[in-house]
Amino acid sequence: MPPDRADTASTVPSAALPADTADTPVSDTAPLAALGALRAPGVEQAEAALVENYTRLVRLAYLVLPPSLGRNRRVLTAHALVQRSLPRGRTAAVAERSAIPAQSRTEGGGRGTTGAGRNPGYAYVRERVLRQALDAGRPLRRLARPRRAQLPPLLPHVWGLRLFPRSGGADELALDQRLSGLSGPARAAFALRGPELLTDEEVRRLLHAAGAEDTETALTEAAEAAERRIGTADPVELLRSPEFDPCSLQARPTDLMRRRQYGRAALAATAALLVCGTLLGLPGDGWGPDGDADPAYGRGAAVASALDPARVRRIAPAAWQTSARTDFSVWPARGPLAEDRALLGRALTAWAAPGASVQISATPATPSGPPMGSPQLLYAGKVDAARVVLFHDGLRVVRYAEPAAGGGEGVAALDFARVDGADAAAAGALVVGRSDGEVRYLTAPWIRGTSVRDLLDPAEPARPLRRDADGVTDPLASPAMARDCRSWDTLSVRDGTADTGAPDTGATDTGATDRLLTDLGELTPARLTSGPPSAPGDVSAPADRAAWARTACLLPAMRSHGVRSVNSWPYARQPLPESNGTATWLCTRAETWRGPGSRVLAQFQAPSRTTAPGAVAARAEDSPACGVRESQVLAGVLWKSRRGTWYVLAAGSGKLGPVEVSGGVRGRAPGNLLAVRAAEGAQAELYGRSPDGARVDALR
Repeated sequence: MPPDRADTASTVPSAALPADTADTPVSDTAPLAALGALRAPGVEQAEAALVENYTRLVRLAYLVLPPSLGRNRRVLTAHALVQRSLPRGRTAAVAERSAIPAQSRTEGGGRGTTGAGRNPGYAYVRERVLRQALDAGRPLRRLARPRRAQLPPLLPHVWGLRLFPRSGGADELALDQRLSGLSGPARAAFALRGPELLTDEEVRRLLHAAGAEDTETALTEAAEAAERRIGTADPVELLRSPEFDPCSLQARPTDLMRRRQYGRAALAATAALLVCGTLLGLPGDGWGPDGDADPAYGRGAAVASALDPARVRRIAPAAWQTSARTDFSVWPARGPLAEDRALLGRALTAWAAPGASVQISATPATPSGPPMGSPQLLYAGKVDAARVVLFHDGLRVVRYAEPAAGGGEGVAALDFARVDGADAAAAGALVVGRSDGEVRYLTAPWIRGTSVRDLLDPAEPARPLRRDADGVTDPLASPAMARDCRSWDTLSVRDGTADTGAPDTGATDTGATDRLLTDLGELTPARLTSGPPSAPGDVSAPADRAAWARTACLLPAMRSHGVRSVNSWPYARQPLPESNGTATWLCTRAETWRGPGSRVLAQFQAPSRTTAPGAVAARAEDSPACGVRESQVLAGVLWKSRRGTWYVLAAGSGKLGPVEVSGGVRGRAPGNLLAVRAAEGAQAELYGRSPDGARVDALR
């Protein structure tokens, strides 16, 4: 794999439009055989085209591959697709199989096949790459042999490392979200019309040759995505950013502790298989032909109790008012189907031994095994077009859903979310249903009122949200299911308990607080807070809402990650050079239910009259920065003033200082704020000093 070309962990990103990082243009002085020969080229010419335009081809494959693969697998798959795109025969007729002929269609400018596109070897390889990338996005079907592109690549592979492109800014993140909402053919059309500079007719023919269906719809979607600008940036130009360059990579280790656990688990599993194999061969009433136990779950009184719907635990409605704990363990059993034993029995059976028709999902590090005894029933009822059951077993919340039409037969869903260590704030609501881009919540018994607040409109008052007698809300738009970031509806709950968890049993709302919860694609909504890590508070002040309005569109980076809470902390304010106003530096930290796996974003918000997202100055995973254990943070950006002068700006938290910059730019500031003139595209390294003199590196 190509090595990193720079130390990206300490590189200062750009807060303005990114520098031009386009691939090296293909020379117009290609070999004569590639420009004008009519004979069918062979594998040598295709190989030469692949090597010369490798970065360009890998970028095309990366853009077309489905985002659901994840950045690491998309990178490896893109390289694998390109590397196996050569013709198999030594004299393959490349020109005859190319969707775009070798001659240029544009003479003297405009869109059309140019540069490498005039090379029939390149056209052949590009078509092969495109065909495989589209195949990788097609779903696997039962009883159908999977295509090679649909399987994880065997090579290239890097053991013990995760590889992903360099992180861009808010514009690149917005474009990535826009592309993820397009179909595979539409992403291919977007890339072919953009960096490849093909005409619509050429794109149509190439997509058709690659096996794409409904090319007209793909072209329409691609044209709409290209015409809508992202802030002031052209979406096509943003494709040249390092965010979309799978040949310029960052490397990070995988979960080292988990790798060690997997190794020990593999040894233990091998030993267990040997022991079980020996026991299975022994005579008696074991799991052999004469045994009647279910090897998937076992047998015994505890198993029978766990699967008996009559024995599920039910908490009294008022138990939370006198309990020492205020969490999911004191939620009462609610819902019109709470006494439907047939439904509860199907839910418990699916939990204990899910069949092939049960679709299972779980948040990271959440076990999806059977219940350990009789679980607690939280809710059972009809939500939209499904019958839903919610259980709690002390560690997890489990949601079972089946179609409301029919007698419980067909496809069912089983979702697991870890909720150990919850308090009154974290146990305020659960997602009970999603459909048609909307979400419904089941609220805790101590919630006194619910409303909807759009994070992107901080001045707009909260809109009332109705609940039924069981605490299920009316549907509201789910940002986790939205394709763009035009609004971000959050659930605002009026919590009648004190921050310590003691219930507020008074008749008035004295001590009640409004908390914001947002859907990030999981059973448990994430709580949003503002303030320093030592004392985060609810998002209630106008300044906190204004900061969150420019932060909300960065939350998709934290979806489906087991997030418990997200805190946004404005750790510094910096007067900008040349009287350009005052910028705000924020550190946004997502904490998970499992403990490790936190995600941190350092954000630079330049003065603006809009709610445009701030520039992501740095991001990190499993970092203590901006947390209770380590509140220090340092980050920097490359910023351009209104006069066109470029500066390296940096800010540290608290008493951090002095701050120094080295590399392509050199400078020093005695305090925690730094501004040094720089050249466009400059690379620099930041570090500071704590009050005791220890070196503090920039967030990475």
